[in-house]
Amino acid sequence: MPIVVRIDVELAKRKMSVGEFAERVGLTPANVAVLKNGRAKAVRFSTLGAICRVLDCQPGDLLEWVADEEER
Repeated sequence: MPIVVRIDVELAKRKMSVGEFAERVGLTPANVAVLKNGRAKAVRFSTLGAICRVLDCQPGDLLEWVADEEER
């Protein structure tokens, strides 16, 4: 998948647990896992905004485009 989600990196920088993060954002830990593992098909802007608020970061800190083999 060409979009990589870097929530785990931002959580590690802040030494924040998935449980605490999920509670503060208003997501279930299962939904956080879906985002972290790159299985999400979409993210609402309101959710992205809440994630950025909790982690005090920008969307570009969380999302990265990586070319797949076909695009290289």
